[in-house]
Amino acid sequence: MRARLGPRGTAALWAGKLTAGLSRGLRRGGGTTLPGDVARWVDPKVLTKLSRSLTGGTVVITGTNGKTTTAALLRHILEVQGLPTVANQAGANLIFGVTAAVVNRTSWSGDVPARVGLFEIDEASLPRLVEDVAPGTIVVMNLFRDQLDRYGELETTAAHIRRALTRGPEGMTAVLNADDPMVAALGDDLPRVIYAGLDDPSLLQSGLSHGADAKFCPRCGTPFVFEGVYFGHVGHYRCPRGDFSRPSPDVRATSIVFDGMDGMRLRVTDGQQDADVAVPLSGLYNAYNVVLALAAAKALEVPLAKSAVALRDFTPAFGRMERTVIDDRPAILLLAKNPTGFNEVLRTAIQFGRARSFLIALNDRIADGQDVSWIWDVDFEQLRGVARHIVVSGDRALDLRVRLKYAELPDDQIEVVTDWRDALDRAAQATPAGETLFVLPTYTAMLELRAVLTRDGALQPYWQGRPGDAKP
Repeated sequence: MRARLGPRGTAALWAGKLTAGLSRGLRRGGGTTLPGDVARWVDPKVLTKLSRSLTGGTVVITGTNGKTTTAALLRHILEVQGLPTVANQAGANLIFGVTAAVVNRTSWSGDVPARVGLFEIDEASLPRLVEDVAPGTIVVMNLFRDQLDRYGELETTAAHIRRALTRGPEGMTAVLNADDPMVAALGDDLPRVIYAGLDDPSLLQSGLSHGADAKFCPRCGTPFVFEGVYFGHVGHYRCPRGDFSRPSPDVRATSIVFDGMDGMRLRVTDGQQDADVAVPLSGLYNAYNVVLALAAAKALEVPLAKSAVALRDFTPAFGRMERTVIDDRPAILLLAKNPTGFNEVLRTAIQFGRARSFLIALNDRIADGQDVSWIWDVDFEQLRGVARHIVVSGDRALDLRVRLKYAELPDDQIEVVTDWRDALDRAAQATPAGETLFVLPTYTAMLELRAVLTRDGALQPYWQGRPGDAKP
């Protein structure tokens, strides 16, 4: 549908598209952010004007972990139903990245070849995006400590999200993680809420990790009673005074079976239908991504059974359980960017991937957060007695090396390699034949490593959508 842009909006669109072409032509990147900056400078309302042409409405996904994978799952479901989407699948999740994604997909004449807008957004940027695009659905994944130098404490982040939820358009649906107390509490007094969660008691753990964040009732401040957690503070909880408890999920997985790193099978119900869902993802954190994507699809009136069928041929998003081959060794990239996420990635790699060889890369750039003290809340002790060889790389490789020393990992198992290509080569060389190399980078470290692999032809550029097949 053609957007009504007016002269200023048309100028903004053209400026953004020219910027994208120049960025790619000069190999300065994929044009995933700068075109949005330029277009918004010309017309601050350009995103609003373009989004009005999306006849199927807009979905916004926010939270600390899982935004990109959940957006990719939902996008796949919708497109199988014949609902083309425009999405910022490259992961540029500030307002400029969302604007760039829409500008890039729009034709020079203003035609937007999509019915649904599907945008992941940084938590602090959510209120601004809600104001711009008036989404019909907002999905909130979880809230964990992440980039404290940018966001502050979790209460501040929750306040940003709450403000956006209460200012959303009439008829908006909030899709919330019932198992995260801070997220579930956001649903108070909202007129339309769909809660999603896990209800497989066999996977609950009895104790909170030392890095758990939401331990207290948001109403009275009393410590929660946890019947069990799946990871971090996410699980089944209640206030002993009765002031707050876990909402009953509208969409829930009642059984989860893992097939190593190759995938998992979930039994999911939404109160109307039951469905078996198989996806090529592993780990409990990905089980949440799946049920929240299914809940968002329900909000868009896609039946559970149809969503389940659609996910059979899903392909993971870049850097999120993405497979490739490095020097004839199979490798899996697993983004890890905060304590809870890193703990779960390590647990998944060790428990389901039987990981022995690792490349761990830590950067401290703006998109990563410049305070890396969070690595001391990561349970690297999981690697004791498991890791055969670890290559450490990135801007803050030496900080990571010190952390691994205090995790009491043997010195002869750890190697610091600062050059990105050399780090990949050395990690692959140290991986025995028949085993898989696990690459665990922070966000910008992942982009650096993928850039090397892209130049080698092992992966396609992250801004081109689905990952390409690995090339030996």
